[in-house]
Amino acid sequence: MRRPIVIVPACVNQIGPHAYHTAQDKYLQAVVVGAQCMPLVLPALGEAADLAAVLATADGIMLTGSPSNLHPSHYGEDVYDASLPQDAARDATTLPLIRAALKLGIPLIAVCRGFQEVNVALGGSLHQAVQEVGGMQDHRESAGLSLDQQYGPAHRVALEAHGRMARILGGAAELMVNSLHGQGIARLAPGLVVEARADDGLVEAYSVAAAPGFTLAVQWHPEWRIADNPDSMKLFLAFGQACRNYQNKKQGGV
Repeated sequence: MRRPIVIVPACVNQIGPHAYHTAQDKYLQAVVVGAQCMPLVLPALGEAADLAAVLATADGIMLTGSPSNLHPSHYGEDVYDASLPQDAARDATTLPLIRAALKLGIPLIAVCRGFQEVNVALGGSLHQAVQEVGGMQDHRESAGLSLDQQYGPAHRVALEAHGRMARILGGAAELMVNSLHGQGIARLAPGLVVEARADDGLVEAYSVAAAPGFTLAVQWHPEWRIADNPDSMKLFLAFGQACRNYQNKKQGGV
């Protein structure tokens, strides 16, 4: 049996005089090494994307992090800080992809920006500057640190007892996670179930209660050096198994 195909939506970036569709290698490696699946990068074509063709091919979806933020018009707000990058083409690709994939029961795992995309796609909203919200910590990375330091453990998250994530992680009660985000969930979308919170109360992981397939979204970056992190490997192995089950069902298996 071929490896399951995991769709990884790209970002649009300007490199020199040309626009490129890009996906960071660390996310693709997480699909290959962690989920043991085959990543397929989806250009951010927006309305020009044939999502029916994409979804017919997909055995799973991975939504990645990005330097860009969702445009706040998708949750009814104006831009708070115009200096922060945005990616309208990615927004126009991922938001309808999320809604369609969940209806079909295609397994989905989402990281950082992807975590925020699912919440907004289903009707939630975001804090555009978490560090300015009363009682919240500053969850951003320090620019002067090395990548290993930026992606190192930054704070604790408490897992919901008996939640999906806790079960995947063998009953763990808490994790130490990295933290590289300036935005975060303000209003949790209807139907999302909290799986983990930071000590300041910010939602750090959730699942989709009514989704017929595997769904898990996290605000931190489990893809970073995934082979060296047993907890991250467990999350992606569970996702990969869900992709194999979906592939088998799609091909007429039991």
